[in-house]
Amino acid sequence: MNTNRLSATLETALNAQMTKEAHASQIYLAYGAWADSHGYGGIANFLFRHAQEERNHMMKVLEYILKRGGKALITAIPAPPENPSSANNCFEKIFQHEVDNTNAVYSIVKISLEEQDWATYNFMQWFVKEQIEEETLAMNLLDKIKIAGGEVVSSNALYTLDRDLENMPDSARSAEEVTAEQP
Repeated sequence: MNTNRLSATLETALNAQMTKEAHASQIYLAYGAWADSHGYGGIANFLFRHAQEERNHMMKVLEYILKRGGKALITAIPAPPENPSSANNCFEKIFQHEVDNTNAVYSIVKISLEEQDWATYNFMQWFVKEQIEEETLAMNLLDKIKIAGGEVVSSNALYTLDRDLENMPDSARSAEEVTAEQP
């Protein structure tokens, strides 16, 4: 008896999203390593924490696929893109990646709506809300860097931003039920 409650289309899309979340984690890790190598310990700490948050999102999708009787496929994660050229460029790249992720989330929401898969539609609403928070956070960081000079940000302003990010509480909540520690 087939107990899979996901259509083949949604199962494929959710598996792709799971890989996308793992890729996001790799991007944050890579950019965190880049920031640390440039002496931006606070920015690195911020990015490393977000790498873990993205991994938590991956686990949340994996757990959902399994709960719905689907088959979770673990595939290769693409390499992160080229390292940023500056702190400003780092946050521009992060913002663009979050927008791309939002579009992928919206695609799954659309499919679940078209297929009248209300469980998946409901599940994805958490990610819709999460992406609003992620995009807003990235926009706010870009605004701070823009105010400080953008590509020509002063050393003093960058030092202050670095310190602020090191101590900044995470404004975007991690996955509420599923984490790397409790899959």
